[in-house]
Amino acid sequence: MLFRLAPGDPVARMVDPMWTPEEVEYVMSQLGLDQPIWTQYLFYLKNFFSGNFGVSFHYGEPVHEIIWKRLPNTILLFTTSTILAALAGVFFGKIAAWRKGSKSDTWMTISALVCHTLFVPWFALMLVWILGYKVGWFPLNGIISPEIWVDESSGFLVKALDVLHHMLLPLMTLFVVQMGSYLLLMRSSMLGTLKEDYIVTARAKGLSEKVIRNHHAARNAALPVITSIGLSLAFSINGGALTETVFTWPGIGKELVFAVSNNDYPLAQACFLLIAAVVLTANLIVDVLYAYLDPRIRY
Repeated sequence: MLFRLAPGDPVARMVDPMWTPEEVEYVMSQLGLDQPIWTQYLFYLKNFFSGNFGVSFHYGEPVHEIIWKRLPNTILLFTTSTILAALAGVFFGKIAAWRKGSKSDTWMTISALVCHTLFVPWFALMLVWILGYKVGWFPLNGIISPEIWVDESSGFLVKALDVLHHMLLPLMTLFVVQMGSYLLLMRSSMLGTLKEDYIVTARAKGLSEKVIRNHHAARNAALPVITSIGLSLAFSINGGALTETVFTWPGIGKELVFAVSNNDYPLAQACFLLIAAVVLTANLIVDVLYAYLDPRIRY
């Protein structure tokens, strides 16, 4: 319903201005757009349960084929950034909490706050301008260099390094912003865990500070972080639309922005459906991980 309430007419973007009204009406009837919204919804439900997500108005291809082409690019970029940011955030977060009140804790907390509150499009554009345009270290957009991929002498390693080279700027953008969030979350959770009775008991047993920090406090403090990581991975399927748009990274997020902007209803609906399914699955996986990380939790 929301897609159809958005301004714009998908048929107007498709047809030739010289077409007659009859030809325009024929296109609308072929797409089913001449039917009432409730009728379109019933057709959508019927197609959904039969595994048919329709044909993109713009590309003229089945929607599921478009998604499967773009999905690996999104998974590659956002899964890598989320995992790296989580590992760094958890590591520095537990150290900051352990050294509460010290200069290192202050600097790490301030840095994390700055990273967490960065406006992603601005930060991405600054990296493109400085590291891509001014310095020239990285490509400005895209995922590959066509001249490398059309060269038959280019091996797998050369092509993989080319993708990595294009990925570094968007990866850096996401890593910096996400790491600040994980660091603050881990620090807050760790400070609460350090006040628990079992930490006092562990010290009374004579365990080393390193063992107490890493094996007793950090493991239990990581539970909220696990939830955040799971949901971050799930919502990253939409590609962080702004990030993919700035870097013209050919992923689900960029296609989602394009579909909504161009009233491509089938493609936009399928993208949102994919996001919903992945979020539900991520919640299930996080609940299972809770029981593994915390023996007190049973289902």
